Amino acid sequence: MHSNEKIFMDAAAIGTTVGSLGEILPPIASLFTIIWMALRIYETPTVQSWFGNNNKGSTDDEHGSTD
Repeated sequence: MHSNEKIFMDAAAIGTTVGSLGEILPPIASLFTIIWMALRIYETPTVQSWFGNNNKGSTDDEHGSTD
């Protein structure tokens, strides 16, 4: 996924989270948001370092993009 697509999906996930907290959206949307945000957090370099997945030779950018 390209960086711009990830930014759009992150914005949508944040909007969905706010909507879920306001009880605007159904629970299934909340579930998908939780899954998406968990995946994005798992992709961060900090969390990857906790699991020993330091890809020092990787060509990915800081957000894990594989353009």
